[in-house]
Amino acid sequence: MTDRKAQLAANLARVEDRIAAACAAAGRPRDEVTLIVVTKTYPASDVRFLAELGVTQVAENRDQEAAQKAADCTEAGLTWHFVGQLQTNKARSVVRYADFVHSVDRSRLVSALSDAAVRTGREVGCLVQVALDAPSGSVGSRGGAAPEDVAELADAVAAADGLRIEGVMTVAPLTGRYAGEPRAAFDRMREIASALRETHPAATMVSAGMSSDLEHAVAAGATHVRVGTAVLGVRPGLR
Repeated sequence: MTDRKAQLAANLARVEDRIAAACAAAGRPRDEVTLIVVTKTYPASDVRFLAELGVTQVAENRDQEAAQKAADCTEAGLTWHFVGQLQTNKARSVVRYADFVHSVDRSRLVSALSDAAVRTGREVGCLVQVALDAPSGSVGSRGGAAPEDVAELADAVAAADGLRIEGVMTVAPLTGRYAGEPRAAFDRMREIASALRETHPAATMVSAGMSSDLEHAVAAGATHVRVGTAVLGVRPGLR
């Protein structure tokens, strides 16, 4: 085993222990929470190591990097998640490799993704990104629709050809009433997710929690946690 693969294996084991402990503390079965490893800025070789170590779900947030990496790792049989803010003119590229798009936050993007999915003959799972600190009718500074706009956007996804409404995604806000309060933010997300399931029962995904706050997200009912730094290390350029 190479040094890098051994390092990734050790990091994955630590993250797995954290998720398992968080599930136990919340009284949840471990298999209710899926780990998505965010591989942005790291090479395709790392992605292949992760696949060899049993990772099945990976995420990227920039199309240019993600498209090339997905092409380089086709043999790994991974499920790809796109989690970054997405411009409509990148929709056609993203749907070629992404099985899920977590960052749907406006109707124009729904239309662009639908058109691209139909053209490429794919069906893409979509999550409405929620900006907990955004006022109604606006998009948050880090992307995401206001809580009041989630239902309408989810309806648009559900009605669009080539798309499925799978659930909701959020990032703990850095400003506003939830700044520094990830558990409160994720509890609010649980309420939004529950309301969404009343009209879209199959929309069961709750994508929340990252390296620094995954325990809070699991406690609040997250079904998917997006972990990068704790698995791969501090990103190049941030050391």
